[in-house]
Amino acid sequence: VQLQASGGGLVQAGDSLRLSCAASGSTFSSYSMGWFRQAPGKEREFVAAIRRSGGSTYYADSVKGRFTLSRDNAKNTVYLQMNSLRPEDTAVYYCAATRTVALARDDLYYYWGQGTQVTVSS
Repeated sequence: VQLQASGGGLVQAGDSLRLSCAASGSTFSSYSMGWFRQAPGKEREFVAAIRRSGGSTYYADSVKGRFTLSRDNAKNTVYLQMNSLRPEDTAVYYCAATRTVALARDDLYYYWGQGTQVTVSS
């Protein structure tokens, strides 16, 4: 599976962005998908994840209520809608694919996209 993340950019605090992650291959629907982010000087952290069917989503406490993750298996794409952005959301965002049940563990993801930069100014 090859993943291509897009949609990042420079926005002001309070603005919204929608990240997309497009996957190649016919097995997309067999993978749970996650988003992680890494800010300069910090470790990569879990942001959100969605099960294969899209029936269950999970969020880090820091983004709960502001970010919404969805997927369209017909388009092999996941979407991360980010609202009420804050300067602390500034990071490179990565999408990843896994078949594990432990969706917050980045070491259990098999495939990774190249990352897209999100910068939120105050």
